[in-house]
Amino acid sequence: MPGTIRMRARVIPALAGIVVLALSGTVAGAADYKGPIIDAHAHLPNAGAIDTYVDAMKRHNIVKVVLLGVGGVQKQDQAWITAAARKHPSRVIPGLPLPDPLSDATAEKLEAVLAKTGARVIGEVHIRHIAQKIDRDPGDPAFARVLDVAGKRGVPIVIHDELGERTITALAAALADHRNTTLILAHAGGATPAQIQSLLGKHGNLLVDLSGMHFQRTPSLALESGRFDPTWKQLIQKMPERFLFGLDVWAPRFFEPAMLDRLMTWTRRVLGELRRDVAERVAYRNAATLFNVE
Repeated sequence: MPGTIRMRARVIPALAGIVVLALSGTVAGAADYKGPIIDAHAHLPNAGAIDTYVDAMKRHNIVKVVLLGVGGVQKQDQAWITAAARKHPSRVIPGLPLPDPLSDATAEKLEAVLAKTGARVIGEVHIRHIAQKIDRDPGDPAFARVLDVAGKRGVPIVIHDELGERTITALAAALADHRNTTLILAHAGGATPAQIQSLLGKHGNLLVDLSGMHFQRTPSLALESGRFDPTWKQLIQKMPERFLFGLDVWAPRFFEPAMLDRLMTWTRRVLGELRRDVAERVAYRNAATLFNVE
């Protein structure tokens, strides 16, 4: 009997260890997300880059890409986006650049262009972009009129707004003043999950795109072969209807086929760590609904 007890004492921890290893192996070996993806945030560095990107889309089942302007930094954005949409109409959702959001004439021009083109998204608009030395007030009267036009037309507007205590307060005020306007916060504003959760909880007209949060950038959702950041994962699975996914490719180096393959492979691996229903929402369904994808 004592020998039996000692054997059980050795066996039970061993079995427990096997169970732990099995469970951890199940998580680590989670299957990549296999469903369709809409890249909800991308840019072009030149006119020819779209062809390389579309080739990669075909390899990785990315069904649509939203092409945005770079906040007025690239003067050719409109021409490049328009040409890309004409060449690849089934793949490209063209965004409407808004290079000078604080001009008194911008809202009137925006109204006319939206009426003419039926654009489905505006932006990317730079509100606060430290590297570009841009720090604008989203409550500025001229931008308030832009938000009014976007809300009246039912067109979401993508903003680049690097958040801190002051800028969170300003963004919250703009969201509260324009409840009929959908704002998409690019790159999660560089904010923490706790800050984002607070904003989302108070403002139903805010969506967050997780663009550019890949292994080539900081902060990232995960390293190239690392686990999904647990705090981001928890928030996304708690509020899956509020997030979009995007790669935020913009520089020529991101359009090299090998790099695109790495980024898109990473995307499917990371999405595969989410619950299947959440992954489908974040990867495809939220954007399909927002941008009226058939």
